[in-house]
Amino acid sequence: MTGGTGIDLVVLDCDGVLLDSERLAVRVDVAVLAALGWELSFEEVVERFVGRSHATMVAEVEAHLGRPLPPDWEDRFQPLYDAAFAAELAPADGVVAALDAITVPTCVASSSSHARLRATLGPTGLLPRFAGRIFSAQDVARGKPAPDLFLHAAARLGVAPGRCVVVEDSRYGVEAARAAGMRAFGYAGGLTPARRLAGPGTVVFTDTAELPGLISRAAEGS
Repeated sequence: MTGGTGIDLVVLDCDGVLLDSERLAVRVDVAVLAALGWELSFEEVVERFVGRSHATMVAEVEAHLGRPLPPDWEDRFQPLYDAAFAAELAPADGVVAALDAITVPTCVASSSSHARLRATLGPTGLLPRFAGRIFSAQDVARGKPAPDLFLHAAARLGVAPGRCVVVEDSRYGVEAARAAGMRAFGYAGGLTPARRLAGPGTVVFTDTAELPGLISRAAEGS
């Protein structure tokens, strides 16, 4: 692994950072949770679940309902997500230009499953950019806010945690980056307000066009 100062790897979250998908997913989540028996507002779903793994969400739903969900419950609701994504999913505003301008190696580390990452990054044209460098919460024992996923990605790519920066749009994501000993860039142009992203070792920004400059300055040690 490399040492010293500077940046050798940019670790990017997917939903909300690369893809304008969080709003679509949360909108459907509200309807699905209501159908299951848990009435939550859009804002409450954002606070509880954005940035966390699907397994964590299922566990919290079952705990709230006091019963396990039936094995086939997802089959009933998956078409709602599929329809929303097919109609509206797109790369996040400005992200393609930002990726083109970033000169440091990049990877994806997401709470989504590998299957979902292929299903979302593929149609939006972003999948080839990260071939062989896509990591999922499925790969580790604990999802965000635990540091496991980010540490796994860094280890697989041979980069020391201190030479990584993480780009996240959720509170749980920036907490995971801090726990991993990585600097965080918290994107507050999405669903999570800046105050929930701010903290030690974290730069909060609201415009994706700023990202290449932020990474360049971090790589230079400034």
